[in-house]
Parts: sequence; structure tokens; C-alpha cells
Amino acid sequence: MSALALPKQPEVNIGTLGHVDNGKSTLVQAISGVWTGRHSEELKRGITIRVGYADAVQYRCGLCEPPYNFYSTPTCPIHKTDNEFVRAFSFIDCPGHHSLMITMLSGAALFDGAILVSDARVRFPQAQDREHLEAALIMGVSKMVVAQNKIDVVDRQRALTNYEETRTYLDKLGLRNVPIIPVSAQQGVGIEALLYAIHEHVPTPVKDLGKPLLMPILRSFNVNLPGTPLTMARGGVIGGSIVQGRLRVGDEVEIAPGIPEREGGSVYEPVVTEVVGIHAGGRNVEEASSGGLIGVETKLDPALTKSDALVGNMVGEPSRLPPVWKQLEIEYKLFQKVVGVEGDVDVRQISEKEPLVINSYTAVTSAVVVKRGPDRLQLQLSKPLCAWPSDRVSICRRIGTGWRLIGFGVILG
Repeated sequence: MSALALPKQPEVNIGTLGHVDNGKSTLVQAISGVWTGRHSEELKRGITIRVGYADAVQYRCGLCEPPYNFYSTPTCPIHKTDNEFVRAFSFIDCPGHHSLMITMLSGAALFDGAILVSDARVRFPQAQDREHLEAALIMGVSKMVVAQNKIDVVDRQRALTNYEETRTYLDKLGLRNVPIIPVSAQQGVGIEALLYAIHEHVPTPVKDLGKPLLMPILRSFNVNLPGTPLTMARGGVIGGSIVQGRLRVGDEVEIAPGIPEREGGSVYEPVVTEVVGIHAGGRNVEEASSGGLIGVETKLDPALTKSDALVGNMVGEPSRLPPVWKQLEIEYKLFQKVVGVEGDVDVRQISEKEPLVINSYTAVTSAVVVKRGPDRLQLQLSKPLCAWPSDRVSICRRIGTGWRLIGFGVILG
């Protein structure tokens, strides 16, 4: 989360999509001041490997003319007057490398809207641009804007050609109302117009606080430094975004499917624990609701949460979580072409006993096809997942060196 406390808890999750070299993390940093790649290998390689996150704020200047009247700072840099607070939001920065598609799908499950970051230097779309767009649409994410990045390193004609390539492809997908905003993330150019477009095209979702709590876990970790005395150790921390309901300090929550009964086992047991702290918007709060990313300190043994060990689990009120599935029947649909690979590759029909990877919310599990019908699959999962009947799942097949998105399905009860 951001180092500085935000005026309020973030209300919207905005994902970043696009090819590995398009500058997604640089754009997030230009808006939020936070570099989302905190993992040591990410810092060395300059790419996002895990799902990153950062909080940001939209402010509006009453003196500047739209669309150049939105800023990420509380003071207008032109008029030196106080800006009006509009809303806070969380960025979910997804990896663009083809081998990390499964990680991207986990983050996309929490999107309320998205920024597709394109590269003005090259023809649009690149392989992962197509794959990320298809994945976002599968997840039901249609509220988005395009940031046409790196306009500072191309001439006018190349920028216009890239713009037309992008517009044509978006129209083909039925995204005719998605705006394309030219920017240079590196130079901080076009950020005001991009923030205006985000305000206009990515609305704050309506919160349903009356429903039972539901929070997919996106990160989990141990915050204790090596050598911390046992008497001073803090409980395990889980991070994610509430998709419905609310969470308060002192609440008892259940985590499902939970943890294996024994190491390497296939039988999982749910875990019940107590919330002892909530971190949202750069500060500790007593209550959090849907929208934005939060960190939740629990009474769990931190050994259970270290190194993202609980990612993919679901948090909710005890006995009110969705069902846990070890076998899954889905109604499925395959794409005509494989997305995310160069060239024109047909998607062949799924066969029985074929290994697949299934993604639901932030859960990822390998699966084997037990039975295939014309429009239905019966799957045996290697790791159980927690989801409602009628929830969507993505379907990936191993093609070359990575898992490629080939279709989607709906869980049948």
C-alpha cells in the first residue's frame, strides 16, 4: 500500500493490462508514486513477476479545463490551489510475460476496471495485449481505458498509425467506447487526461454491504523479521479485496478450502481465525468494505501465511462461504484461436485425460479431464477451490513453454 494515508479507503480496483515491455509499472508509478515490483527478482529484471499493487488518489481542480483538470496530488501544479478530492483507488499491476498468464488471471478476478497499456512503437496488438484483453472480457471487465504509452519516442505518423491499429482492434471486440489516451509514463505526459478518462469510464461499483463477507486472498505473508521474539511475534497477514460485505476488527472469519491436513496431502481443512488488524489506504482502520486492496492481520500462525501460502483461498463468515469443489462440472466454450501466441493457431478440442489449468477468483489449480461432452467437462482438481455455482472459470492449456488461455466455463451446481 502507499506510504501516505489516503483520504479514505480505496473504492475501486483498477488493473493494468498489456505486453511485458509496455510500461505498466512505470505508468502506475507515474500516478501513484509507488513502484509495484517489490520482489527482489522483479527489481533485478525490471518486470512484474507477482501481482503488484499501489494505492492512488484522484483530485480535481476547479480552475483547470477538462480533460486536463484531474491530478494525483492535492494541490494544482498550475494554479497552486487546493484540489477537490474525488476518490481513492487501488492499482492491481499484472505481469505481462507470456509464462505468467496464470498470475495475471488471479489479479484480474479482482478488477472493477482496467487500463490497457499499449506501446506506440510497435504494431497493436502484441500477443499479450490480445491475451490480456480476452482474459479481462472473460472476467466480465468491460470498463477500461487504453494508455497509448511511449509517445515520446515515436514520430507523429507512427503514433497516429498505432492509434488507428488500436481503435480498429477495440472496435472488432465491441469496445467502441473505450478511449485511447496518448501518454508517456516515463516523462509524466498525458497523466491528467488519463485520470480524467479513468473517472469517466471506470465508475465506482455499487457496494453490497448486506451480503455475507467474501474476500479472495491475493497475497499472504509473514511480517515478522528474523529473530523476532515469540512474545512479540505478530499473526499471519492475508491480503486481498472484499467483493461483497464488510470486515471489522474482532470478526471471526473462515478461510477455505484452507490448508492440507498433512504436508503434500490432497485433503484440505478450512481454518477459522480472528481479525486483529486491518490496513487499508495506507493506515490502520477498524472496518473495511468492498473496493480497494486491504491487508488483514490475523491470529494465524505466520508460518501458514508466509510466501503467499494462502493465495487462492476465500475468506468469509464461518459456515457462509461458497462450496469447496474437488471435482468440478462446467459448461464450457473454447475460443476459435489461441490467444497470447504469435500467428494464427487454432484451438483444438479438449480431450479426456488432458491436463488443464483452471482459474477461479484468485485460485489456480491443475485439473484432469475425466469426461468431455459437447459443451460440458467433468474435471478432477489437484487442489480444491471455493466458488459458487454459476461462477466463471478460465481454462488454460500448455502450449510451448507456457499455459495459454483457450476458453472459459461456468460452474454447474
